[in-house]
Amino acid sequence: MRRRTWIVLAGGVAAMMVAMGIGRFAFTPILPIMMDHRLFSATGAGYLASSNYLGYLIGAFLLTLIQVKNRSTLLFAGIVISIGTTWGMGEFHGLEAWLLLRFLSGLASATVFVIVTSIVMERLSALQAGIFYGGVGAGILLTGIAVPLLAHNREWMGIWKGLGLISLVLGMAAWYSLGGSNAGAVKASPSSNRTSSSVRRILICLTLAYGLEGLGYIVTGTYLVAYAKTVSSIPNMASLSWMLVGAAAIPSCVAWSMIATRWGKKWTLSLAMAIQAIGIAVPVLIPNTAAIFAGAILFGATFMGITMMFVAYAKDLFPQNNRKNIGLLTTFFGLGQIIGPLIAGHLISGNGSYLAALIGAALIVLAGAISLPLGIGRADRIAQSF
Repeated sequence: MRRRTWIVLAGGVAAMMVAMGIGRFAFTPILPIMMDHRLFSATGAGYLASSNYLGYLIGAFLLTLIQVKNRSTLLFAGIVISIGTTWGMGEFHGLEAWLLLRFLSGLASATVFVIVTSIVMERLSALQAGIFYGGVGAGILLTGIAVPLLAHNREWMGIWKGLGLISLVLGMAAWYSLGGSNAGAVKASPSSNRTSSSVRRILICLTLAYGLEGLGYIVTGTYLVAYAKTVSSIPNMASLSWMLVGAAAIPSCVAWSMIATRWGKKWTLSLAMAIQAIGIAVPVLIPNTAAIFAGAILFGATFMGITMMFVAYAKDLFPQNNRKNIGLLTTFFGLGQIIGPLIAGHLISGNGSYLAALIGAALIVLAGAISLPLGIGRADRIAQSF
């Protein structure tokens, strides 16, 4: 690998750690600590999660509409906002302020994800792209390690500020690697004529299935560690389970890339989503520490691999319309993410149990897994001839 490619890859990983691993997902291991302080209920946690995903949805949708003249500027803005909102969660108090901060964090996450993906995917092979997406897992693992270290006397404010400082360091590294001329103006590309009905059918199926994935997976992504704490009395169980998610996510994208090369993306996606559905359901069907660890590993081993394969599939269909199709997929994914925590939060608060929320999420992800081969059928083979 050439030195320039290494720099781009390192910058992409750092950007994913800041905007996704920390900016989006740090809320999950900090959530039980904030709830212990009675700052909000499970319903309030659902509102905060959905506010973040609403920002993610709007950011992704806007990127499908606007003409991006300079990716460098958008990337810089996204990184700065992500750092600032992470710090701000510890600086400001009250549900209203947190709702705004989580919304802006989601907006920044979508911006960084779509822009960095469009930059990096132009330069990396499928295997290298797997390493790039592993940056989200690295960020999750980092938050799982950092949260208990920063939580002096269970103080939640210092955790957010500490993660903000970590984000600042990583953000500077990402900007140094990807900013300036490396991520500048988008060059005009010749339009693609791959607009057959088969290709459009595949994109529609991908979009709907990715929306179901967003709806189902995010319930676990939001409430896994809070549930883990109710089952096990192991110290720092919340952070430990989240560390397992991150550790499993780091190599997962490379592994799924290798499997997809043999089986094809359609069947590999179905397999990954089916495994994820099992990982979501197992902890509530068998409520013990071993099941929680197994669920965390299965969840971590699939969720970023699924995202990577959906994006790669769409990129293969429309290689010259990369950013817009990533934005379209991310929009439907974000829509599912808004709905999921709201429903789950009310179910958990109303029933006093995580069972209905997590089993429902597992069934939704399983429905997405089944819909891919049924919906796409043989269309993917026909599309490959274009």
